[in-house]
Amino acid sequence: MNTHMRAVWMAVGLIAVATLPAQAQGRGHGPKRYAVTTDRAIFVTRDVLVRNGYQVIRVENRGPDRIVWYRAGNRGRGRGWGPPMKMVVHREADRVIFVDTPSAILMDIDVRLRLR
Repeated sequence: MNTHMRAVWMAVGLIAVATLPAQAQGRGHGPKRYAVTTDRAIFVTRDVLVRNGYQVIRVENRGPDRIVWYRAGNRGRGRGWGPPMKMVVHREADRVIFVDTPSAILMDIDVRLRLR
């Protein structure tokens, strides 16, 4: 009986451990929010994109949003410019939120905005 109970508890433990990684694979804590002005966010975004080899095409104002259009640079391989891509810098109350931003670019923007 003792061996049987140990096997049951072992099975329950394995099931509990197997469900933990499935719960941890969410989308995170949501979008990053920064307490900076929109102008500061756009300045840092432009600088980070150019330093990473992108070309900023234009910045549009649409209500509380700023839409940054950019494309991949030539990077010396003779393949021309990449297709236009966009990211949105959304203004919400006293915070700025980056939407549709690649994670590598967002990490650099995050570092620069935290430095001030």
